[in-house]
Amino acid sequence: MAGQNYSMMTEFILVGFSTFPQHLLPAFFLLYLLMYLFTLLGNLLIMATVWSERSLHTPMYLFLCALSTSEILFTVAITPRMLVDMVFTHRTITWAACASQMFFSFTFGFTHSFLLMIMGYDRYMAICHPLRYHVLMSPRGCARLVSWTWAGGSVMGMMVTLIVFHLTFCGSNMIRHFFCHVFSLLKLACGNENSSVTLAVILVCVSALMGCLFLIVLSYVFIVATILRIPSAEGRHKTFSTCVSHLTVVIVHYGFASIIYLKPKGPHSMDSNTLMATTYTVFTPFLSPIIFSLRNKELKNAIKKSIQRKFIPLSS
Repeated sequence: MAGQNYSMMTEFILVGFSTFPQHLLPAFFLLYLLMYLFTLLGNLLIMATVWSERSLHTPMYLFLCALSTSEILFTVAITPRMLVDMVFTHRTITWAACASQMFFSFTFGFTHSFLLMIMGYDRYMAICHPLRYHVLMSPRGCARLVSWTWAGGSVMGMMVTLIVFHLTFCGSNMIRHFFCHVFSLLKLACGNENSSVTLAVILVCVSALMGCLFLIVLSYVFIVATILRIPSAEGRHKTFSTCVSHLTVVIVHYGFASIIYLKPKGPHSMDSNTLMATTYTVFTPFLSPIIFSLRNKELKNAIKKSIQRKFIPLSS
């Protein structure tokens, strides 16, 4: 086994929801399909609104468009395959398709985290350094920041994928997940490198995500300190309201990720683990456009105006 090449295992089987009672699968399929479609439509609506409303052509909404793009691509990389496997019994995935899915899910997932960090930096600059904001956050500078987030996400995705698929896979080819989840796949690896590779993947992922979270928290420490120096309560409320939607998405994003990856080890059933995994692959992207649309007053008003202009034209 130790001398086999990993490419000899040409396909895997995604167990996913196959262990669930069959009569529940149509309900799960319909639920996740509706959430998936809403995620796509919600994010596309945000992007179209920002594009059409000149008042929203600011750095914050440029970053929001990039965030919506990363969420669409992240869900497209995972959810359609999950939905197809709920309907059909043929749940095999080729080695190349599995590697591609892992690469794209990590790329868009890390890009999402990097963009949340950049959006925190944008709020810090707007509130703590308002006089220098338009100089430091110029269109070219913002485009450069967005490019770096996508490049960083691609590097992280490539790094993790190469580390994992460098291993030898032997024995069972059944991935006990609904997509090519890194830790489920590592359980199929054989040889002495398995434990060290697992540790390396954990260190890479945790370092990047915790680094982003630390910088976001640091940004908000300075933001809160600046807001507290504003003399009027109305001024404090108005300034903090520009951060609420971003802060809520950060809490949801890292909160659900913590529930999944920091939960204590115990006798969790595979079904419960599968349902918990959908909180960050389906539920979190579903919530994000809702939060930004409802908690951001400027964006909410722009969406209303755009819909009224499209479907309720003013009478002459």
